[in-house]
Formats: sequence, C-alpha cells, structure tokens
Amino acid sequence: MEPLRIESLARYVRMSPSAFHLHFRAMTAMSPLQYQKRLRLQEARRPMLGEGLDAASAAYRVGYESPSQFSREYRRTFGASPRRGVAAIKVEA
Repeated sequence: MEPLRIESLARYVRMSPSAFHLHFRAMTAMSPLQYQKRLRLQEARRPMLGEGLDAASAAYRVGYESPSQFSREYRRTFGASPRRGVAAIKVEA
C-alpha cells in the first residue's frame, strides 16, 4: 500500500539505485515499479473475487488513490475491466 522508495530499497541492500534496478530487472523481468503495480493489481483481485468487493474499494485497499487509474491499469494488465475480468474468472471456476 505504501509508495515504493527505490532509494530506500537500494540503500537497504547496499546498492546504488541504478544497480538495484539492473539486478531487480534481471531477476523479475520487470522494473520495481512494474512489479509493485502487478502485485497491487493481483492483490486487489482477491477481495473482488472472494468478498464481492467493488473495484473502487479494492483499489483503495491496495493503495490506489484513483479508481479510474486502477481500472485503466487493470485493463492494460489483464485485458478486461475489473468487473469483466472478475466475472470471467468466476465463470472459469
């Protein structure tokens, strides 16, 4: 939920921010911010599936300040709006 501070993470592992980025990308094939975004979107999906939470509430729960930004990123990542994406997962299950 908290903003990702690359400088803090790099300092914690005793690397420069640029070295941290390079190592992180080598391990995950994503930048730290892309990775955080993916985790947030996946984490928001869980209560939408399990608790029937609406997209805006799930977005706020995982740290998004804007439900519209959440919906745009969800669609970009998963190929469907949060509502349609969750409905499709439920049908598959």
